[in-house]
Amino acid sequence: MEVRGPAGLRPNLDVESSTLNVECYLMPSSYIMVGGFLGAGKTTLIQRFAQYIDGKGHKVGLITNDQGAGLVDSMIGRSNQFPVEEISGGCFCCRFNSLIDAATSLGAENRPDVFLAEPVGSCTDLVATVSLPLQQIYGDDYRVSPLSVLVDPVRAGQILGIIEGKKFSDNVTYIYRKQLEEAEFIVINKLDLLDPEGIEDLRAALEREFPEAKVFELSAREGSGCEKWFEAVLSAEMNSKRFLDIDYEKYGEGEALLGWLNAAVEIKSDGRRVDEFDGNELLESIAAALRTKLEEAGAEVAHLKMTLNPSGDPMEIAAINLVRGDSEPELSHRLYEPLDEGELLLNIRAEVDPDTLERAADAGLEQAIAMEASLLFRITHLEHFRPGMPTPTHRVTPDNV
Repeated sequence: MEVRGPAGLRPNLDVESSTLNVECYLMPSSYIMVGGFLGAGKTTLIQRFAQYIDGKGHKVGLITNDQGAGLVDSMIGRSNQFPVEEISGGCFCCRFNSLIDAATSLGAENRPDVFLAEPVGSCTDLVATVSLPLQQIYGDDYRVSPLSVLVDPVRAGQILGIIEGKKFSDNVTYIYRKQLEEAEFIVINKLDLLDPEGIEDLRAALEREFPEAKVFELSAREGSGCEKWFEAVLSAEMNSKRFLDIDYEKYGEGEALLGWLNAAVEIKSDGRRVDEFDGNELLESIAAALRTKLEEAGAEVAHLKMTLNPSGDPMEIAAINLVRGDSEPELSHRLYEPLDEGELLLNIRAEVDPDTLERAADAGLEQAIAMEASLLFRITHLEHFRPGMPTPTHRVTPDNV
């Protein structure tokens, strides 16, 4: 008898003599994809979801995704001691085989009961290019859950025209709305950003414009409302009859309007003017400087996120996020001790050309680290670019279901 495990693993068991519950090895792993536009709070919610699953005695594996290398999301997952695989160089739909390889790698080492996958925040058409191919090709190994799409309530209100504020250009907005259109579960996150009446107005607008989706309300940061969504996702399977009508030219043009920057930076005291520094204060200072430089450059911030950890200690970490140009940077993780050397990871996504983005980032780092904090720094990795045209490995249509 051949025994198949999660993600296609075949445990080395003598089935006839083993007293283990063989049935558990025959159960497919749950594949849960949590989408949403840049800055919606996906990473925070996924970390809380992973802790919930772990607390129930089940194993979880995280799969992060980015157009470039050096992802803050992966660093946060590892600092929380969850197994993480990172797929860079393209979205899940364009790197489908890498997605399978990542799940297999996690399965070989940890044999997760649940995979939590976070796609690139500027991607859409995920059901046809990821969920359905996964179900069709690897249905024996994975139980595919409904696609959930998170929204920042302020950004969503601006997109839907019920809140005043800055907006993206039409083609970027097109991606945002298509994400909501294909969602089976729409999740309003960050409830503290609007009063109850504002949340109710947003919910009503979402239900009116996207009537096929079920709407949840929660706060990933505080944990309120999360368990209801957790249980709904874990107990449901995707609807394989939903398809998105999408213009790939417009989709690709929208992605190409976004500038992408990933950087790694070494920071240390000079040993003369400064011996140690407060990493939390430094992160806040860098985020404020970067926000100012990006605003001066005419960039609309989609998401700016950073981590800082003492050199050689990736488990100790501070993290900060800026999700709109008109919002304030927020620390989500704090360091408890000063440090004399640190490693900074910076991810910026904004509607601006990549060269302008790089100049703004250089100026902000120079101002906050060297000029204001009197610290030494060295950029050890930097890449800036526009995402390329989406070219899915697979795309399921109503004709080939």
